[in-house]
Amino acid sequence: MSIKNKVAIVAGGARDIGRAVSEALAAKGAKVVVNYFNNAEDGEATVAAIKDAGGEAVAVQGDMTKQSDVENLVAEAVKAFGDSIDILVNVVGGLVARKTLAEMDEDFFEYVMKLNLTSAFLTTKQVVPHMGDGSSIINFASLAGRDGGGPGAAAYATSKGAVMTFTRAMAKELGPSNIRVNCICPGMISTTFHDTFTKDAVRANVAGATPLRREGGADEVANLVAYLASPGSSFLTGTSIDINGGLFFS
Repeated sequence: MSIKNKVAIVAGGARDIGRAVSEALAAKGAKVVVNYFNNAEDGEATVAAIKDAGGEAVAVQGDMTKQSDVENLVAEAVKAFGDSIDILVNVVGGLVARKTLAEMDEDFFEYVMKLNLTSAFLTTKQVVPHMGDGSSIINFASLAGRDGGGPGAAAYATSKGAVMTFTRAMAKELGPSNIRVNCICPGMISTTFHDTFTKDAVRANVAGATPLRREGGADEVANLVAYLASPGSSFLTGTSIDINGGLFFS
């Protein structure tokens, strides 16, 4: 399952699940390009942690909803580690706000779609020309994409459902080149996402209804990403894997 000396780009790789993914890939020997949006301190801290552990990493600022920023991210990756990119992880995304149908306008709906879906399209389009035999792309959807999400999460859930469909389409298109494309659907993971958007009482209720009786950890999600990035998952493509403690079975 080694990914030693492989080059990985983690879009949205500087905090929470993204940081855990960046560190997990580096711990397995990958050279990691850590993308962050607007917090240089997060990016620098993630890179410092990787280097302190003996790994290689660089931080690159960029808005993954903008093609020019995505192009720059890829250019910086090539500058740092060479022309071959072996792993792409699309963590970028967010709920933005909880809004009902009556509260949403077109601009809000389109922004959420752009943040969660278009970002994955742009990074995939720019990175694939640098990928070779055995490369791996891992997208991030959500349990919300399976079940429609909680109150006010219609736009978010819709965009995450689209990410799963995009994953399947890319698995078919890129499979003949032996580039695998898979997707992860996290349930309740203890991150600042839920600190911001989910009430404590709701989190407690969800944890209590989960067979494992707890929230998941970012490191547990990162371990799954590392597996999907490795040769150990060489016959897995087009899958959307649930990681939710048994709360939902797809």
